[in-house]
Formats: sequence, C-alpha cells, structure tokens
Amino acid sequence: MRKIASLLLNLAAVAAGLTAGAVFAQNNAPKLEVKEIRYQGWATQVTFPELAEDLGYLAPLKLNWVGNTISGPQDVQSVATGDIDIGGAFNGAILKLIAAKAPIKPVLGHYGIDEKNYHGFFVLNDSPIKNARDLIGKKVGVNTLGAHIEFTLREYLSRNGLTPAEIKQVTLVALPPVNTEQALRQGQIDVAALFSVLRDKAVERGGIRTLFTDYELFGKFTAGTYVLNEKFIKANPNATRHLVTGVARAIDWAQTQPVEVVRARFEKIIVARKRNEDTSSLAYWKSTGIANKGGVVDDRELQIWIDWLVKDGLLKPGQLKASQAYTNAYNDYAKNPPVASANTSAK
Repeated sequence: MRKIASLLLNLAAVAAGLTAGAVFAQNNAPKLEVKEIRYQGWATQVTFPELAEDLGYLAPLKLNWVGNTISGPQDVQSVATGDIDIGGAFNGAILKLIAAKAPIKPVLGHYGIDEKNYHGFFVLNDSPIKNARDLIGKKVGVNTLGAHIEFTLREYLSRNGLTPAEIKQVTLVALPPVNTEQALRQGQIDVAALFSVLRDKAVERGGIRTLFTDYELFGKFTAGTYVLNEKFIKANPNATRHLVTGVARAIDWAQTQPVEVVRARFEKIIVARKRNEDTSSLAYWKSTGIANKGGVVDDRELQIWIDWLVKDGLLKPGQLKASQAYTNAYNDYAKNPPVASANTSAK
C-alpha cells in the first residue's frame, strides 16, 4: 500500500509539473495580434487551415468561414482586397497578381501534382482528337480562366509546336466543375479538364479517354500556394507564424498519415461543420500532391510560371525573381520540422 501511495504521489507531482510547464510555455508564447482568421472554403472539401484547426494546431486562433469559392484566382483576390486573411490558388495566377502590384505573398504550399493527384484532359472515345494540333478550332471546358488548367493547356500546345496564333484558335469555356463532364458527353465541348473525384468518377463511367495530363508535362511539383496580404503579415507577425506553421503541420500530417486516416478525419470535419454536404467524394482522396514536407515553397515552383509569363509577353525579363516572390520565413518547416503533435486521433 505504501508503494502504491508513493507511486500515486509521484505521478501527481509529475502531472502537476507538466501542467505548470504547459502554463508557463503558454504564458511565455508570443502574443498573437488577432484572434480569428477569415477564409473561404470549398464545398465537399477540407482545406488545410480547416484540418489544422481540427487537429488543434491553430489554437488559440479560430477560423471564421465567410463562404465558399470555386476559383483559386477569386480566393487570392479576396486576400488582396482584405476581405479574407488566407487564400490559395495556382502559382501562375498568383504571380500575375503580384506583377500587377497586388499586396500578396505566398507563404506555403496549397496543392500539388503527382501520380495520384493530377488534372486530366479528356475526350470522348470516338473523338477525332488525337493530338495537340487536333485542338485547333475546338472547345475545352475549364473551371476558370487564367488559372492552372489554362496554363497547362497552353504549355501542352506550345510544346507540341503550335504557334501563338494557332493557340488562340483553341477556345476555353469556363464551366462549373460539376458540369464539365456532362458538357463533354452532350457535345457542348470537345475536351473536358477534370480533377480529383470528378476525374475518377468520369473515368469509372467510361466512354472517355485521356488526351494528356499535367503530371505528364511537369512531373511532381507543388502547383499552388497559400497567400497572405502583406499588410496582414506586417501587422501580425506572431499570428502569421502561428497560422503558417500550424497549417504546415496539418499538411505534414496529411502527407504522412495513411490515406484511410486522412479520409476519416476529413469526413469528421465535414459532418461537424453542418453545411449539408455529401461526403461520398472523400473516398477518392488520394494525396495532398504537395511536393515538399510541410508545404515549404521553393524557387522552381514559381520559376516555371515566371518563365512562361515572360514567354507569353505578360512579364518583362527580370521583372519578377522567384526567390523574392514568396517567403518561407514564417514556416518553421523551412528550418527544423516541428515534432508531430499527439493530437492526431479522431475526437
């Protein structure tokens, strides 16, 4: 009995010490300048800020959902205008905004491309379209103009020898992603650009074939980044580091957990937010696609699009330098990856 009592006393002392240590650490942590972060979501999807909050990586910061978006360019434009605090988009679209003096700064990876996570360009099985030149005079369905899919298509056409004048003869049709497959099957467009669950479901239904993919063109790379407004960063450096590194930890978690665990966590988050969403598409989630651990950004991920913008005449040579267009200063993974949190089991 004395041994048991002694053990209980020791455990109590240890627990008290840990609690005191936690309080001390919390009291001595840099004071966060804001209490909440405004953001836009995506229907039936979980963003990495949402995952970070659910895993406990953002506390005491809280997310404030202001609505959904279906467009990366719109998301980052909302950051530029100060309507939200964090948003993500394709790097080419972000660089165009930066070149236009938009006060935004990429701070960590948002999405990427790999062998499991890619955009496919599809035609009907009986389509006469076999190669890039066959696309002249044809219609291609895309989710939005001036973003990832448009850049990828134009790169494909350029690599296959089409002149700028010929490329202009390929018509882009902006469609809601959920309607693109139907538009292809009904003959309203000739090519459908599809991604993620919409791609996989369309392939399962059959009757279509792949013309090309962005993974075939570029290999594995981080294609988009999260951005913050430069005014927000300057006014809230502590909150910026806490937010960026918290989201980076969530990316790392999704990069290293089994696919089934990530899907289950996403489903939990979607059900809990009560937005009347269908979670069946989560069965198709396969990968973050983000190339670097914790979403660390590197020059290559931006330089490839800077080169394209220069070639397309939208930027002057030397107007933008990749190394100056983004910052890893607020992402602790750029130096020493933080120790994984114990708060990773579904609550």
